[in-house]
Amino acid sequence: MAVGKPRILFFNPVRHARAAYEALQEVAATEVVTSTSRQQFFDDIPKKYSDVKAIYRTSASGAVAGPFDEELISRLPASLKYICHNGAGYDQIDVRACSVRNITVTYAPSPVTAATADLTLFLLLGALRNLNPSLSSLRAGNFKKGVKEGRDPEGKTLGILGMGRIGRAVVQRARAFGMKAVYHNRTRLTGELEAGCEYVGFEELLAVSDVISVHVPLSEGTRHLIGREEIAKMKRGVVIVNTARGAIIDEAALVEALDEGHVGAVGLDVYEKEPEVHERLVRNERALLVPHLGTHTVETLAKMEEWAMENARRGVLGEELLSVVPEQAGKKLDSK
Repeated sequence: MAVGKPRILFFNPVRHARAAYEALQEVAATEVVTSTSRQQFFDDIPKKYSDVKAIYRTSASGAVAGPFDEELISRLPASLKYICHNGAGYDQIDVRACSVRNITVTYAPSPVTAATADLTLFLLLGALRNLNPSLSSLRAGNFKKGVKEGRDPEGKTLGILGMGRIGRAVVQRARAFGMKAVYHNRTRLTGELEAGCEYVGFEELLAVSDVISVHVPLSEGTRHLIGREEIAKMKRGVVIVNTARGAIIDEAALVEALDEGHVGAVGLDVYEKEPEVHERLVRNERALLVPHLGTHTVETLAKMEEWAMENARRGVLGEELLSVVPEQAGKKLDSK
């Protein structure tokens, strides 16, 4: 290990942005965690990682040490000043506990936008067109037999729940298919960001939308934001798409409404208890399901890795960070 270089601990190896990783090694001492369990990581901190200045993590990092909750944050070395997450969703990190420890959390919102919006449109169109049973039918040797008709996207009202980067990218794509978009946020956007979409209240969005696409972050305030009462206010036959976080929707309520036919179809990339998927979702042919693939492309994963590593590089070298999480943005933490 090069003397004098700040240490960055990687909870997952870099698979795609290898050139960026090699460039980082010129200014920092990088290493991949060797601990294989949460307790072993705790045991290794004073022996192996006592002077680590930054941690690089991904959504898969929980396989090593579990969530970055208050317990884990409290055990991190005093030298640790940055946790650099390589995705847009960082609900696995207790930001409040990090702030108490003067640890800055960064995330990578921009790189995930296009790929997630693309997958959202795939799920939206596939659910509308009733493609899931046709795929199964074809592979079973029943070419088009018994396959019910789907519906066109043209003229349908698309309700965007959470008009951030991804929500706006979905609107842009959906307009090519003749859809009209309305949206709901905690606060209304400025005219330019609205991009011609109508702002509506939460309950109005539930009532008027033919398709509802979920794009809010998971927090205590959004957990089970959509439950039985909210689904009951939706149009019969509504299509629900979720590429955000599974726990935003009460999955038990969703499967009941889907089985009963109140929800016409769903297109899901995320699930409440991943990697477990509700068995009634799996059995329902009107559920188009993929296993959390929103950013699962070579190009997007490379951009995410590069972004998180650049935040880590800037952090350990004392430069301005690319993207601090909103809860900490604008708040100056003690850098001592």
